[in-house]
Amino acid sequence: MRCKNLVDVGRRQFLRGGALAAAGAAAATVTTAPANAAPANAQVDYPSNRLANISDLKVNEPVDIEYPDADSPGVLIKLGQAVEGGVGPDGDIVAFSVLCPHKGYNMSYNGEDRTLNCPGHFSRFDVESGGQQVWGHATQNLPQFTLRVDGNGDIFAEGASDLIFGRPSNVL
Repeated sequence: MRCKNLVDVGRRQFLRGGALAAAGAAAATVTTAPANAAPANAQVDYPSNRLANISDLKVNEPVDIEYPDADSPGVLIKLGQAVEGGVGPDGDIVAFSVLCPHKGYNMSYNGEDRTLNCPGHFSRFDVESGGQQVWGHATQNLPQFTLRVDGNGDIFAEGASDLIFGRPSNVL
């Protein structure tokens, strides 16, 4: 008997009811982030790890590193001018994961334009601007490692700005 009553519902009434239901569902999914939610690119702390000493670095010559573990290749670069996230006396030392956040290809450094470049799908990341993506298929910026320099000039990595490719979380 109920199905017979549904046949009597007119097209306009049916569409009106569907539109109201869709609007209600959309309104129910729009929520605000809780006050204690972390920002999208929240700092993720890893154990502190010595990478190099300032005396080991030459301007615009990358040094291969592994951080936070041997399965995570990265690069440490002294840029010769202060940059976002840079450390050291000149604020010019930065470090990044070299695993492209798009598909995990191992990237290489281009000293001419100071970018890390992916050979897979040609994504490019500006190391002077905190690893910001400037071209390609990647959908997020490059993870930058948080650095600290001690009184002896030793450079330590202590965290990452974003999820490192291939990890379901930034937990060791």
